[in-house]
Amino acid sequence: MKLSTQLANRLREVILNGTWIANTNYKDQIEHLDFNIANTKIQSLNTIAALAQHVHYYVEGIKNVFINGELNIRDKYSFNFPEITSQEEWMAFQKKFWDDTEALAKYIEQLSNDQLLKHFVDEKYGNYQRNIDGLIEHAYYHLGQIAIIKKMTLSS
Repeated sequence: MKLSTQLANRLREVILNGTWIANTNYKDQIEHLDFNIANTKIQSLNTIAALAQHVHYYVEGIKNVFINGELNIRDKYSFNFPEITSQEEWMAFQKKFWDDTEALAKYIEQLSNDQLLKHFVDEKYGNYQRNIDGLIEHAYYHLGQIAIIKKMTLSS
């Protein structure tokens, strides 16, 4: 199997359908979650909705690099989202998150090994493989937070 296919499948695993690393994924954690629970604030922790939107911000930003060759996202804006105020908004966000993840995975699958080693937009960002791996690792980090916050929210 090509390395790019493996990377695409790892992205799908953490967000859409996998259980190998964390025994869960974003879709499993939030798909049937009420928006009020997703917005529940526990002490100083981020909400589930904020964490999911944060990860989506990077998925969408990297996807757009494949579309237009530009990296338009910035870390300082990665938690700047309007609050989700209805179940319909929460469901629409999730659909976009799932669709953007699958679209990005399809772009990743098309990369050759040589392309994976090319600079990601600018030399200072490293190569494509490093950025894709970083996205996956970052997603797992926040998935763990979501799972814990969800348990805390549902048990209180």
